[in-house]
Amino acid sequence: WVDFIETDEKNKTYLEELKKDIQRLESVSARFSNIGSAPDLPDTHLPACIYNSVKYIQARASKKVQINVLFPESENIIIPLNENLFGWVMENLMKNAIDAMEGVGTITITLNKSGKHILIDVSDTGKGFPKSQYKAVFKPGFTTKKRGWGLGLTLSKRIIEEYHKGRLFVHSSTPGKGTTFRLLLPVK
Repeated sequence: WVDFIETDEKNKTYLEELKKDIQRLESVSARFSNIGSAPDLPDTHLPACIYNSVKYIQARASKKVQINVLFPESENIIIPLNENLFGWVMENLMKNAIDAMEGVGTITITLNKSGKHILIDVSDTGKGFPKSQYKAVFKPGFTTKKRGWGLGLTLSKRIIEEYHKGRLFVHSSTPGKGTTFRLLLPVK
């Protein structure tokens, strides 16, 4: 079908997005096959990986959601990383942020090096939650949404902590103001 659609120039924009979605389906399939087995962690350019996730989410989010990435894509940070699984974590954090903001607000992503770790903060201007829920959000089945199984943050934490030997936690959250999730990834 993609080959058929390519013959009509009017479909060029749709075709590019369709190809991205096909790649995304292949990626999702690969992600599920990676869960439960030790993934490859090749040296990966971290900023580019984050930017790829942001571009994917931004193209599918409301125009009322602004995503600010406060570091250049060209920044030279290369770490052992399974890009497929890490991308899933970033997308999950951004999708949760969009839900928490009810489709209107700002997501800010920062990246810093601190000793033997890379710190990535994903902040939103959403509804936030009390400190008493900081650990509960990672438990299977925990959700504030009408739909969903409450597994996204559980799997994200597992991907970061078990596969990448890092940490994922709630850095801060204030009801009515927003939340910041922090990822700590080891440098080689």
